[in-house]
Amino acid sequence: MQNIHPSREAFIIHPLSRPLSTSVRVPGSKSLTNRALLIASLANGTTHLTNALFSDDSRYFARALQTLGFDVQLDEANHEMTVTGLDGKIPAKQTELFIGNAGTAARFLSAFLTLGHGEYILDGEPRMRERPIGDLVDSLTQLGAVIEPVERSTFNVQRQICPPVKIMASGLPGGKTKIAGDISSQFLSALLMVAPYAQNPIEIELTTDLNSKPYVDMTLSIMQDFGVKVERDGYKYFAVQPNSYSLISNYPIESDASAASYFFAAPAICGGTVKVENISRKSVQGDIAFLDVLTQMGCIVTEESNSLLVTCNSQPKGIDIDMRDIPDTAQTLAAIAPFASSPTRIRGIASARVKETDRVSATCTELKRLGVPVDEYEDGMTIYPTFNLQPSTVRTYNDHRMAMAFSLIGLRFDGVTIENPGCVSKTFPNFFEVLAELGKQVAGKQV
Repeated sequence: MQNIHPSREAFIIHPLSRPLSTSVRVPGSKSLTNRALLIASLANGTTHLTNALFSDDSRYFARALQTLGFDVQLDEANHEMTVTGLDGKIPAKQTELFIGNAGTAARFLSAFLTLGHGEYILDGEPRMRERPIGDLVDSLTQLGAVIEPVERSTFNVQRQICPPVKIMASGLPGGKTKIAGDISSQFLSALLMVAPYAQNPIEIELTTDLNSKPYVDMTLSIMQDFGVKVERDGYKYFAVQPNSYSLISNYPIESDASAASYFFAAPAICGGTVKVENISRKSVQGDIAFLDVLTQMGCIVTEESNSLLVTCNSQPKGIDIDMRDIPDTAQTLAAIAPFASSPTRIRGIASARVKETDRVSATCTELKRLGVPVDEYEDGMTIYPTFNLQPSTVRTYNDHRMAMAFSLIGLRFDGVTIENPGCVSKTFPNFFEVLAELGKQVAGKQV
């Protein structure tokens, strides 16, 4: 299979000829890599991140740190990043940062930059300029930060603040703040990770229920790894005292559970077994819970020597499930649903509408393009099984998860072409090469 780079070319997926029996390894976790980059840059000393993810998102984050004056060494061949932290100090006093469409970087850096002393502008691609961060800006403002839109066009059509924004920093005073939890858990994670370096204790009160709770658990876990414990009352209240992160010389990154979800899902579509290496059910990544979704559908999950195996030898069952805690795997489930024995109802993913694209609308649109009956709701969809799939070119909306999820349908049905396959470089640059490892049964060609 040829290497695929970002382009307007399309990629044909050809079906497998027999059930799966193979082993794959996916890249390091995006969520862990980005959190570790931020925390390592706040610690005092040099941290080596092993099995780090090299993708568009993590490169934007790492380059932003370099632009801010941090010593960040990137060894892509060995999947290692080396970060020298400066105990909460930011060297640059004035700079502009471009973070593409990396939502995690935008949110984490918005909070991180308030610790500096100077003026910083944070900007991104046109889609990033449509992704609201107003709730995070409001929360940081309550803590004494000064952040404002660069210009009127910084507001999206709903009059919400989006990048580019200007941070006029003189350290983060701290205090009490409130924030909604139903837009992006990354807002809360950003506040928590920078809180130890505020001038005073920080108390955070959630004004709504929290979506994607496992991602906040991941944030708290990595903070504790680096020596900072957070006081909390469930997911309603968090308190962080002024502190410093402890130095960890070597910090290994688990394989990405979100990326693994596509290969966990493949047996539900094609039958057989897939083994994903370097990941455990004990993972701190929330998307490991997608295995529970597959179990409800009738798959068998087993674990051996830091690897997970998924087996499915019968038609998967349709399910009704709330995925608000694991919204990044909703498209993966949507790819399985047309082959299930009964309808599948996906709930609780309204937050997916403000991701790289409106993932609820995009998923429903592209399933219908393939001939799959779908009902769309504000917070999800119902997908009906069908035996009448229609050949189609799947539009990806420059969203890596659209490309990866809909590729799975092509493993079973002849006629799926993926538009702009290079968009997977955002988090999983060699996705199609790993897909080809499914028993070496997948063949594809650029057209």
